[in-house]
Amino acid sequence: MVNKIFIGLIILIISGIEPAHAQDLTYGGYVQVLPLRISADLPEPFGEEVFWEYRLQSRLELRWRATDNLEFNAQGRARLFAGDLVQNFPGYASVIHTDDGYVNLSWMAIENDDMLLHLIPDRLYADWSAGDWNIRAGRQRVNWGINTITNPNDLFNIYSIYEFDYPERPGTDAVRVRYFLNWASRIEFAAAPSSHGIRQSVYAGMYGFNARGYDIQFITGYYQNRLAMGGGWAGSISDTGFKGEIMAFYDAETPEFGDREVSVVAAVSADHMFDNGLFIIAEGLYNSRGGLEEFGLLGQPLSADNPSISTWQLSGIFQYQFTPLLNGSLSAIWYPDESGLFLSPSVDYSLTQNTDAMLLAQFFIGADDSPLANAGNVIAFSVKWNF
Repeated sequence: MVNKIFIGLIILIISGIEPAHAQDLTYGGYVQVLPLRISADLPEPFGEEVFWEYRLQSRLELRWRATDNLEFNAQGRARLFAGDLVQNFPGYASVIHTDDGYVNLSWMAIENDDMLLHLIPDRLYADWSAGDWNIRAGRQRVNWGINTITNPNDLFNIYSIYEFDYPERPGTDAVRVRYFLNWASRIEFAAAPSSHGIRQSVYAGMYGFNARGYDIQFITGYYQNRLAMGGGWAGSISDTGFKGEIMAFYDAETPEFGDREVSVVAAVSADHMFDNGLFIIAEGLYNSRGGLEEFGLLGQPLSADNPSISTWQLSGIFQYQFTPLLNGSLSAIWYPDESGLFLSPSVDYSLTQNTDAMLLAQFFIGADDSPLANAGNVIAFSVKWNF
């Protein structure tokens, strides 16, 4: 069934026919051309290298409302890779051909020395609602995060700001049950078992409510062999948004030597829209685990209990609309204890009602002993057609 969905997606791309809309079945998606220039400081004897990669990626979104209470949703993306990384790195396919879900739905349709075609669904679920109850089962996003940049509350599918080509964000194989107490209060429970066993699984509950104009949530659960407890809030001070998340993790099993390891992740952010149209987000993060020892463009993923490169992280996003068709943004992250800096400027231009062009860069700057020293830089250009 999954393969048939993606075959249908490829047919749509080739034919260029915009899908029709039925009363209970809706379609959508996009096709995106994305060439990238990647520069990396590789270990000796390679040294500084420049790689070109050419991507054609597309997305198909299907939604079928079977009854007034039951809906089915299937979404996925197909990505065609070509260029230097495919030709020069034999292990590149294994980096792409991964699926962390309970069911492995990753499919490498084409794999040779010149190109890779990878297809994978990131939404594949049934959604049932009746009265105050909602149950969703299958591959989905269990989105408990509040902040824009870093989300330690997102136990199930944390998002990385460095992943610029994936605005839909990843999903996870889970069952999610929600009960709405009233318009502002709810109780949720979600379970995401892992095919690698209980120690890689996530089970958690959340209680959310509104108090004095603030949305507040408390979370507790089991996160990959660690017990987790925390929460978050979202509100405003005058005209400035004020948000925060905090989680404490400690080992579910006592280590052989010493006390249990406890780690804390806390992120506080503020956002403000100025009269001239400039929108700013500022965030401060503390990660007691101290961040990652290594990091790269294709490096190890972030996690809820270790969502940063460094112990301290100060971030900012600046967005401005120059004209109705032209938008610009700058993302910046300072890692004070790692002597590092991340900069990502971008511009977006609307070519037509359904077509957008984007130019984006990512620059990692760090001292020789910093995880950012060999992270690499990227410049990307894309044209995206939405249907």
